[in-house]
Amino acid sequence: MSVAAETTSSLERSVTVDVPEERISSAVEERLKSMSRTSRVQGFRPGKAPLRVMKQRFGAQVRKEVVEKLVTSSFYEAVNREELKPVGMPLIDPLQEKVGEGLSYTATFEVLPEIKLNPVEKLEIEKPVCPIADVDIDGMIERLRRQRRDFRVEERAAQDGDRVNVNCRGQVDGEALDNLTMENVDIELGQNQFIPGLEEGLIGASAGQSLTLDLTFPDDYSNEELAGKPALFELEVNHVAQAVLPELDAAFFEAFGVKDGDEQAFRQEIRQHMEREIEAATRTRFRDEIMKSLYEANEIELPNTLVNAEFQRMRNMFIKDMSERGLSSEASSELLDSDYVQNTARRQVTLQLLTAQIISSQQLSANPEKVREIIEKRAQSYEDSAALVNWYYNDKERLAEVEALALEDEVINWVASKGAVKEVPLSFDELMNKGQTHQHA
Repeated sequence: MSVAAETTSSLERSVTVDVPEERISSAVEERLKSMSRTSRVQGFRPGKAPLRVMKQRFGAQVRKEVVEKLVTSSFYEAVNREELKPVGMPLIDPLQEKVGEGLSYTATFEVLPEIKLNPVEKLEIEKPVCPIADVDIDGMIERLRRQRRDFRVEERAAQDGDRVNVNCRGQVDGEALDNLTMENVDIELGQNQFIPGLEEGLIGASAGQSLTLDLTFPDDYSNEELAGKPALFELEVNHVAQAVLPELDAAFFEAFGVKDGDEQAFRQEIRQHMEREIEAATRTRFRDEIMKSLYEANEIELPNTLVNAEFQRMRNMFIKDMSERGLSSEASSELLDSDYVQNTARRQVTLQLLTAQIISSQQLSANPEKVREIIEKRAQSYEDSAALVNWYYNDKERLAEVEALALEDEVINWVASKGAVKEVPLSFDELMNKGQTHQHA
C-alpha cells in the first residue's frame, strides 16, 4: 500500500492511498472460503459449494463489502504511518475501484493543533473567600421565613411588601390586548416582577379603588411587539393583604429538621447548610476564574470539525430542553441565539484542548481517593448511601463521569499552584450572586 500525505492548510491534511489489487482479491477469496463452509447453495451439500461457484454467486457483493472495510482500515493505517491525528471523519473523494486495478482514494481531514501553553505563572487568578457572619445567618433565616409567609387581608392602603389583588386591563396604541387583561391577579409590591411603574403605582391604593397608570414597556421586554411601547393600564383593586412571617418557634425549627426546638441548634443547622453552599460555590467560582484566565491567555486555531460538533451538541440540548417545556423544535430554533452558541462552542473547545494539553504534559490522572470523596459526598443525602456508592462503582460510564470531575480538579489544582492567586473576600450574597439573604420582603 502506498501513501502520499499533503498539508493543504494549517489544520487540514490529505492522504492519497493506493491499495494493490492483490490485497483486495486476497481478502475477497478468504471471505468466500469462510462463507463456503457454512453457506447453502442449491445443488450442493451444505458447506460443499466450490470456490468458483461462490465467486459467481457472491463475488461482487463480497468485493463491495471488502472494499468498504479496506477504505476504513487503510485510512487509519495511512494516518498512523504518517503520524497524523485526524479530527472527525475524513472526506473521501474520489474513490476509484475496479477489478484488477485495485483501490485508490484521497482522504481530506482536519488535525488537532499543536498547543504551546503560555506561562501559567503569569496568570492572575481571583479566589473567592467567604467567611460566614451572623448577619448572613440572620438574612438566611429571614429568607426562610419569607418562603413560608402567609398573607392577611387588611383594610388599609397598600404598602411596600404587601400583596395587592387587582383586575387589570392594558391598552397599547388605544387597543385593549388580551394578554394584558387579567382578573384577580396578585401583585406583590417591591418584587419588581412587572413592568417599571406598575408596582410603585399601587402603593397607597385601597380596596375598591380604581386607578389608571401611564407606563412604558422596557426596550428589552421579552415580547418584542410590546418592547419600548407606551401602555395604559386600568386597575381595580380588589383587596390588600399584608405579609405575615412565621414565628421562630419549635414548629418552624422542626420544619427544617431541628426537632429539639432550640434556636441555637437551628442557627447551627443553618450555618452548616450555608457552609456546604459556600464550599460548592467557591469551588465553582474558582474553577470558572481559572478557566477564564486560561482561555484569555491562550489563543488557539480550532478545527472547524470540533467547533461544529460542539455547536450541534449545544443546539440539540437547547431544543431538547425547550421541548420538555412544551416548545416545538421549530419555535426553539427561532429562539436560539446562534452567534452566542457558536462563540460558546469555540470557548468550550478551546478549554477542552487546553486542559487535555495540561493533563498530557503534566501526566495528570484522576486520584482514586478524590473519586471516592466525590461519590461519598453525593451519597450523603441518600438514606442508603452505601448502595449509591456501589451503584457508581458497578457502572463504568457513571464512574468515568466522576473520574472526569476528579481529573478536572487535578488540572485546577495544578494551575492554582503555578498561577498568581489572589484571595478576594465576598459576602454570602455576593458569592451566591442572587442577593438571597437580604431581599426585601
